[in-house]
Amino acid sequence: MSNALSLPGFDWPQLEPGWVWLCGAGPGDPGLLTLHALNALSQADVVIYDALVQEQILSWAPQAEHIYAGKRGGKPSAKQRDISLHLIELAQNGKKVLRLKGGDPFVFGRGGEEAQTLVQHGIPIRIIPGISAGIGGLAYAGIPVTHRDVNQSVTFVTGHDQSGNTPGSLDWTSISKGSQVIVIYMGMKHIAQITAKLLAAGRSNDEPVAVVTTATTAEQQVLETTLGRIVDDIAASGMAPPAVICVGQSVLMRQVLDWQGMAAGARPRNLDPLGRGRPAETA
Repeated sequence: MSNALSLPGFDWPQLEPGWVWLCGAGPGDPGLLTLHALNALSQADVVIYDALVQEQILSWAPQAEHIYAGKRGGKPSAKQRDISLHLIELAQNGKKVLRLKGGDPFVFGRGGEEAQTLVQHGIPIRIIPGISAGIGGLAYAGIPVTHRDVNQSVTFVTGHDQSGNTPGSLDWTSISKGSQVIVIYMGMKHIAQITAKLLAAGRSNDEPVAVVTTATTAEQQVLETTLGRIVDDIAASGMAPPAVICVGQSVLMRQVLDWQGMAAGARPRNLDPLGRGRPAETA
């Protein structure tokens, strides 16, 4: 079987000189890239990429200059202003620029800020969505963020704000009471504070929680725990960011939907993890 990458027939858009395309690279697995992203990679003169973009993906743009612009908490990182100004400079110099971001550019990825800055400077843009880790990463772990027997709402929050602290603007009481499932991006650093806020708002110590690190990659790790034990269990596990954290009963579905474990020969741990006592097709 050939491993050559080629696009199927379609009226694919052209990345013109002076344009910047802001593109989501997905949560990690290169196979989760969209066809529009692949089309962009094949045309770009310059790819400015984030920390979570896999090397395999960059190799699909051999004709382009690759410029790292990753931002990781607690590590030396490029300043956001410098990244935006560099994008403007490259576009004004007539380059075909691809801004490649992990996940989706508009989900806790500063894509909106960069796009607005470009438009304010007269730079034409195109937005290419990507699969967010809060959905795709959890799916790879066998956790559906929505399930009819569990939730009719899901809330996505970030674990830190622009200052690097736990977001003070979030109403954790309302989030806790109003959303059956909560998905937390970039929350490991402040997990103790976040957990305390959720427990104070009425969530149970026994509520299921999952932590998924380096989601969808070969290094993916999954920790299943509870809200009352998560702080100690993370410390004992040695797990490190990047991570997405899921709080809610949907975490229990991993006992029957751990498709990667089953593909490796493991048996489902529980065919009815929600204890419904009926076949799933009768739901």
